[in-house]
Amino acid sequence: MLKDFDDLLNQAKNLEAVKVSVAAAEDEAVLKAVKYAVDLGFIKPILVGDKKKIELIARNVCLKDYEVVHSDSPEESVKKAVELVKTNKAKVLMKGLVNTSTYLRGVLDKENGLRTGRLLSLLAVYELPQYHKLLYCTDSGINVAPYLKQKKDIMTNALLSMSSIGIKNPKTAILTANEMVDPKVQSTMDAFELVKMVKEGEIPKCIAEGPIAFDVAFDEQAAKHKGIDSKISGDVDLLVFPNIEAGNALGKSWLRFNDAKWAGIVLGATNPIILGSRSDTAEIKVNSIALACLASQ
Repeated sequence: MLKDFDDLLNQAKNLEAVKVSVAAAEDEAVLKAVKYAVDLGFIKPILVGDKKKIELIARNVCLKDYEVVHSDSPEESVKKAVELVKTNKAKVLMKGLVNTSTYLRGVLDKENGLRTGRLLSLLAVYELPQYHKLLYCTDSGINVAPYLKQKKDIMTNALLSMSSIGIKNPKTAILTANEMVDPKVQSTMDAFELVKMVKEGEIPKCIAEGPIAFDVAFDEQAAKHKGIDSKISGDVDLLVFPNIEAGNALGKSWLRFNDAKWAGIVLGATNPIILGSRSDTAEIKVNSIALACLASQ
């Protein structure tokens, strides 16, 4: 069990250094995070982009141990960075100074990308002061209103990566507004079907419960009060959101009001992908790199 991001970083430090391909790496904030991960010993970066700019920024941030692959444009950087992953010269892909749509277009390229046939989805991980371990959540950032088959992909992506991280048979709450299966509330119907798919082996092994409301998922007394015999209440590992609004609002409320920390990676491709944004702190970037490296195992 990983209690917090210190545990996550310590587990990452035990890895043989993972090669990380950074697309359009001429970005100071990105290279600062890369340097921190290099100093901790769990990555070997391959920096793709304008060689002169990368080397100048690397000197400024005191990054020394890296490879450079020169490119003349963001599009070329993405193409070369993706190719490094596709040919197994790197195990993780990371976004640098490039537009998200350009980056994902390279990932999803039909001939040269990293497609698996599954949907791409975001796995967000939160460290909450009031909770006893890291909480894995999906999908709060990519898929707006996933239907049943897409939710199956989203769950599969998360469970496969958590298994790589070392979390076997995770306790999984498929979140809805209540525990009743109601044809008028599609999320409850989907949750029922997803639990059935887990039992039938169509989704990787986990202890799945749904439909389940937030209070029951995290409060054993609430479960007992409602007469629900839950095997996961108060000890959830993975939270599956019904839609992007629920996941986005809940995650941001934790960050705003609960002093939470978080990291995130994109799953569903052949290898873990670090998307990130320019507003992410160095801490978020480093935690996300560590998460991706663990998920790549």
